[in-house]
Amino acid sequence: MASDELAAKLQRRLDIGDGQPGSEPEPESESGSGCEQGAEEKPVTAAADNELSAKLLRRGELNDGSSEPQQPSLRVFNPYTEFKEFSRRQIRDMESMFRRYDAGKDGFIDLMELKLMMEKLEAPQTHLGLKNMIKEVDEDFDGKLSFREFLLIFRKAAAGELAEDSGLHVLAQLSEIDVSTEGVKGAKTFFEAKVQAINSANRFEQEIKEEQEEKKKQAEQKRQKQAAFKELQSAFK
Repeated sequence: MASDELAAKLQRRLDIGDGQPGSEPEPESESGSGCEQGAEEKPVTAAADNELSAKLLRRGELNDGSSEPQQPSLRVFNPYTEFKEFSRRQIRDMESMFRRYDAGKDGFIDLMELKLMMEKLEAPQTHLGLKNMIKEVDEDFDGKLSFREFLLIFRKAAAGELAEDSGLHVLAQLSEIDVSTEGVKGAKTFFEAKVQAINSANRFEQEIKEEQEEKKKQAEQKRQKQAAFKELQSAFK
């Protein structure tokens, strides 16, 4: 195999670097500058050889079935800070639903678990439809749903980003989690609700300012009347 041949060459080079008997170095260039350059690059080359040798050994173990592929590290996130558009109660409900359908208890909903979920929601999907559902929110391309990707379904639903005939839209509609009333206060989307909330706050602040200005105006008018009355009194003295 090509990998075995390359590993053998790398081992020979390492043996030469370690001074092992029976290993002769290749003829060096007669140029003095070449020797100096080779001496400088030897530590870098040895380090690269070690790294490549380790990778080849790892690949050989995987091919032989004596080692398991390393799983990518899970992304740690706080749903309460990353998904601020939902209330804490809604996120807890989503987490409860996610755990209920995570039959393998591995922190993911795979294709078969998603199939079971949609069947229990009385909206069965085709195999291709299930794959497309996962693909739409599968950010790490592992072919299954993490809890964060599960939350993305409801974020897209609340923002009106799901096609009405998509499986994810059906899932969001049929779940017991309502993201259209409590989370967005009856607005069509969460973002529209945000605009309404900002406008309401601005209107409230404007009303307060107008009341304050009116009070200042009334106080000034009262002061002027009192001053005019005092002047009138002094004229009769």
